Amino acid sequence: MRTILNIIWLIFAGVWLAIGYTIAGIICCILIVTIPFGIASFRIAAYALWPFGRTVVRDPDAGALSTIGNVIWLIFAGFWLAVGHVVTSIPLFLSIIGIPLGVANLKLIPVSLLPLGARIVDVD
Repeated sequence: MRTILNIIWLIFAGVWLAIGYTIAGIICCILIVTIPFGIASFRIAAYALWPFGRTVVRDPDAGALSTIGNVIWLIFAGFWLAVGHVVTSIPLFLSIIGIPLGVANLKLIPVSLLPLGARIVDVD
């Protein structure tokens, strides 16, 4: 079932989300200071391609720099990404088939809000 949902997700939402996060990652990697944000964007892009069967786990060893980076990210990008995920999940929830896709879209919010210090792991 995960594979079927991932394929449907990939066609209707995953490719576009992954392209967006990849472009953001490339832009962030242009400046040396924002390379951690670029790496986080690439990680979110991979998660956005194939979200079913994976989850986000906070890294307890993430330090103060991760927290500071997350605050900066939250102010400049994270809030707007979260709003975008909520807005795009609403039409998905309106159809019966789209409900799991809407849930997956909402599942991306924590990592889009605070990407530094987060790991994406398999559920199994």
